[in-house]
Amino acid sequence: MNKILSLAALAAGLTLSVAASAQEQATTASSNGSYRPIPNSDIMFSKTIWRAVDLREKQNKPMFAEGKEISRVILDAVKRGELQAYANDSLTRTLTPAEVKANASFVEETQGLTDAEKAAGFTDADLGGGSDDGWGSSSGGGDGWGAPAKKTTKSTAKGKKGATTKKVAAVPKAPPAPPSYEYRPKDLYQMELKEDMIFDKKRSRMYHDIKSITLVVPSTLPSNASGIEKPIGTFKYSDLVRVFRNNPTSAIWFNPQNDAQHKNLADAFELWLFNSYIVRVSNPNNARLDEIYGGQQQGILASQQAAADLIEYEYNLWSF
Repeated sequence: MNKILSLAALAAGLTLSVAASAQEQATTASSNGSYRPIPNSDIMFSKTIWRAVDLREKQNKPMFAEGKEISRVILDAVKRGELQAYANDSLTRTLTPAEVKANASFVEETQGLTDAEKAAGFTDADLGGGSDDGWGSSSGGGDGWGAPAKKTTKSTAKGKKGATTKKVAAVPKAPPAPPSYEYRPKDLYQMELKEDMIFDKKRSRMYHDIKSITLVVPSTLPSNASGIEKPIGTFKYSDLVRVFRNNPTSAIWFNPQNDAQHKNLADAFELWLFNSYIVRVSNPNNARLDEIYGGQQQGILASQQAAADLIEYEYNLWSF
């Protein structure tokens, strides 16, 4: 009888231990942005992949319908405080809504001096502050040639007859900050998706476990003076699914063939109803493909080769 009780207690202890371990694995995976985390014990193969998504492509247009752009849905959720943004895809440092707004805005460039004006001896300080009258002089004072106006003030001392007059140079006003504008949702047509490509040995199939999605200011945008891609914010995929589900009227994948069959953006990602191309595969240097192979054209060829290699690997799993 004692042996039976001991065996029962041992079995119960093992069950609780396995359950606690599974729960710990799921929680850890979920904190990385995964919507349906796969326990580590079920993973036979895993590869981290970064994909670029151009929303202007025909296959991606349903995510970028007029007034229903995925970029609009994401930024509106950040403004409402419904969605947390992160600085990068490591998901360790958070961004405030003000920081996201700053990243999603551009500063209008002020008109500087021409080469002829610089050759004539003018400097940027000669532009002055205040409101320009079109002739180089400002309403705040100055003669239009960079010299501040002299200001005369009277000061009277107590117990003395008369007043003493002294000249005090007026402090020139600081030039006003150039105005900034938010990018339109249609301007933000570039996204980067981070995923783990996982082969689940328990279910015997390959999964695309999306971790995060990053909104990017395209490098080809005319208002992007830097000429390089600028990340606006990174968002956990699990948080995005929640936002998409909570906003079914705006977060839609537009079905051009049937208005009665629009899908939620969360379903569109689950069904992989979009096109993308690989820009980076996990490597010791954390380098992009175009950096590894020395050019953008070589990077595109390497992207196609990487996609083919992953498909071939999955196929070979069933050949033995």
